[in-house]
Amino acid sequence: MAGRPWWAANELLAFLLEMAALACLFWWGFSLAGNPAAQLLLGTAVLAAAIVLWALFAAPRARFRPPLVGVLAVKAAVLGGGALALYGVGHPVAAAVLGAVVVVNTALAETFRHRPAPAA
Repeated sequence: MAGRPWWAANELLAFLLEMAALACLFWWGFSLAGNPAAQLLLGTAVLAAAIVLWALFAAPRARFRPPLVGVLAVKAAVLGGGALALYGVGHPVAAAVLGAVVVVNTALAETFRHRPAPAA
């Protein structure tokens, strides 16, 4: 990471966005039910589905590594789903901001990924 501070900062932001998207997905799932047991069950189920999808196809050490289009589709589903979930719980402005930051972060991540590191 030394010599590539913008890349490192963008990767940190990507991690924070992933955690925020997962939290939003849990919150949305939690908000779907009426009683506490069902809320916890639905929130956990939505969160678990997103984590499994991410771990299998989009994580840096993913079990399966589809082509870039597949990885971006999974990222769009989970990260975009987090923004949509935030909209679903009644925060449209925050959802739009989250969605915009996700798009910029992902675009920068792919740009940095395909650019060679500077010579030391």
